[in-house]
Amino acid sequence: MIVTRAQISKISTRLLPFADAASDELPLGQLLRMALFQVSVGMAGVMLLGTLNRVMIVELSVPALLVAIMVALPVLIAPFRALLGFKSDNYRSSIGWKRIPYLWFGTLWQMGGLAIMPACLLVLGGDVTHEVPFAGEVLAALAFLMTGLGMHMTQTAGLALAADRATEETRPRVVALLYVMFLIGMGLSAVVIGWLLRDFSGIRLIQVIQGAAVLTVVLNLVALWRQEAVRPMSRAEREAPAPRFADAWADLTRGGTAGRLLFVVFLGTMAFNMQDVLLEPYGGEILGLSVSATTLLTAGWAAGALTGFALAAVWLKTGISPYRMAGRGALAGLAAFSAVIFASPMNSTVLFFAGAIMIGFGGGLFSISTLTAAMTMPDTATAGKGLALGAWGAAQATAAGLSTLIGGAVRDGVNAAVTTGAWGEALNDPATGYSVVYHLEIGLLFVTLIALGPLLSRSRRKTQITQENASRLGLADFPT
Repeated sequence: MIVTRAQISKISTRLLPFADAASDELPLGQLLRMALFQVSVGMAGVMLLGTLNRVMIVELSVPALLVAIMVALPVLIAPFRALLGFKSDNYRSSIGWKRIPYLWFGTLWQMGGLAIMPACLLVLGGDVTHEVPFAGEVLAALAFLMTGLGMHMTQTAGLALAADRATEETRPRVVALLYVMFLIGMGLSAVVIGWLLRDFSGIRLIQVIQGAAVLTVVLNLVALWRQEAVRPMSRAEREAPAPRFADAWADLTRGGTAGRLLFVVFLGTMAFNMQDVLLEPYGGEILGLSVSATTLLTAGWAAGALTGFALAAVWLKTGISPYRMAGRGALAGLAAFSAVIFASPMNSTVLFFAGAIMIGFGGGLFSISTLTAAMTMPDTATAGKGLALGAWGAAQATAAGLSTLIGGAVRDGVNAAVTTGAWGEALNDPATGYSVVYHLEIGLLFVTLIALGPLLSRSRRKTQITQENASRLGLADFPT
């Protein structure tokens, strides 16, 4: 039996993960190439939230409060993602491109921020020839703002472009693929950057971060190359009055679905991310785990998140509502935080690691479900995919930043109170502060499920109406 080259190609494509996300409008090769922008955003995220966080505190001896302010700066730009998405929906050019210009300028901002960052951080750490007051703080803040703006602009325009090119059937699986590429970018970058900076020096810091800046341009150029068709605009289209952001926002939120979805995204992200900086300290301080053991928590969290993405792809293929999947993610979060809470009185590391894996699973499933819901929302007269995805990103990023800050403050405040004996001898334990944060997250997940209920019932009603219309046969349906 002779196997042809076409048959081999067909078999290998079928065996590839997310091969069913491809379509005639967006072939698999172009889809995988487009997903590279998520790798660059993941790499920048690791830089800002992980590597540079540690470098500034440990190697450069920058005060932790100042480091927290710098890391929080990109979060302050997050609400502008909705405006960036709206602008990309309505951008006018002679060749008809809407998303590519925003991808390109987002790349320039991201690259520029990373390019100047190492020198700014060295100045912030005191490695200067001439002492200029607040020069390090101002320059470092500028570098973080530029990088954060570039990340938000690139990701918003890239997701909108993917939504434009995908079909209604493949769009949920495209979302899953893009999220997996984001995780891959974060994972690979964390390993490579950590290995390169194992022998720290100022020169090595400059080489690594500016190398990441160059790689950002390369990845994003490959990603955006020939991804948007040239459609020359007529003179009437170019001169037509541009829609206002306020009108588009009102159009998007009309009917309550978009507004409630953003509320659910904000609440759910707050619930899953409040423990973001507390999980590893909890394992080390309360359960006595070593540094190497707590480092495995990140791997467990990532494994749980990838499992959630894989299940989401399977469930979406069967036609399940993304709101129902988001509910399942929230329920998994309830079990996860309960396991983490009980790990301390039971002194069980197995229960603790199971809880960490379930947090990744529930958070990943919730994120991809709400992103799918935003990506599949129908376009209105003035509000397109860019505005919906920008609003989703703004709600998620803002909630993640605020929840991390609140979680740390609550833990410190509660532990400061219980050590004085004000709450009684039974609660005079370092685990109390962590436990209060985890109980707050459980409460937020219950509120998230309550807010999610109307969205689920509304989507079920729409499905029933569609099925009834599909099964009804009238005179207009008969052939003529």
